[in-house]
Amino acid sequence: MSIIIPTIILLLFFFISTTTNANNIFREAPEFYNSPECPSINTFCSDDTVHVAMTLDAPYLRGSMAAILSVLQHSSCPQNIDFHFVASMDTQHLQLTIAKSFPYLRFHIYTFDDAPVLGLISTSIRAALDCPLNYARNYLANLLPTCVRRVVYLDSDLVLVDDIAKLAATPLGDDESVVLAAPEYCNANFTSYFTPSFWSNLALSLTFAGRKACYFNTGVMVIDLERWRKGDYTTKIIEWMELQKRMRIYELGSLPPFLLVFAGNIASVDHKWNQHGLGGDNFQGLCRDLHPGPVSLLHWSGKGKPWARLDANRPCPLDALWAPYDLLQTQFTLDS
Repeated sequence: MSIIIPTIILLLFFFISTTTNANNIFREAPEFYNSPECPSINTFCSDDTVHVAMTLDAPYLRGSMAAILSVLQHSSCPQNIDFHFVASMDTQHLQLTIAKSFPYLRFHIYTFDDAPVLGLISTSIRAALDCPLNYARNYLANLLPTCVRRVVYLDSDLVLVDDIAKLAATPLGDDESVVLAAPEYCNANFTSYFTPSFWSNLALSLTFAGRKACYFNTGVMVIDLERWRKGDYTTKIIEWMELQKRMRIYELGSLPPFLLVFAGNIASVDHKWNQHGLGGDNFQGLCRDLHPGPVSLLHWSGKGKPWARLDANRPCPLDALWAPYDLLQTQFTLDS
């Protein structure tokens, strides 16, 4: 599938994506309202609430703001969405930033303690992957209230172009061991995510025995937090991270522990919900096209981020699809 962006549109985005000031001031987003068919939400823990979890940090805050806007804009019931933000930086500043741009947003901010994670992180192929906040998704079951039974986890470098309620409603089945849902990519070379030391150790390589283990991207997941808590999956992930510190069994940050615990035992999600890799590879971040098929979510995983490429006047064609959701306040304001 190929998308061609007219030159005039790219020039327009160059114009509005001027160099930002250090304070990163964001515009106020429009308010979005429920359609008449939406159920009324009386309590925080209503089964009709769609819970969305994201992390917030300074380098990716601009991406997070765009992601939030895209979720609300394409939702049929935006007032029924609760956002759960996990942050390890100044939560008061983040609270004010989110509230100013989204005055009517239902959201909560949780402080993530970096200390226990720092000792578990091993250096990977890209420094950004070693940020402790990347591992916050491992701890959502501990951070979020126990009445939150299901959550959609989203990375900050993506935008939705479809109703998130459809993704949140993904069936996980009756098997209690199926804890999460995500798009799987079984054509990827699964063995490449682990070192020769891992595969040469018989006890370790048998981890995947009886499981049709496939790669999945952890930037978009539907997680059953009740099942996660019952199975104590946070501890299981930590145990793999502790082993990694002793004998180096993988190279790629926070993804491999998830693969070790869950690969081959997750509920399937259509690939349209994670058109990932738009940020290119982890080394150069070169431009990439969409995968064939429909699109409900665009994900700039990889080194290249759309806001950075737009600011540098070196965007990839698909970065023009992210730009309309950019809330960063620039010197010039363009009326729609």
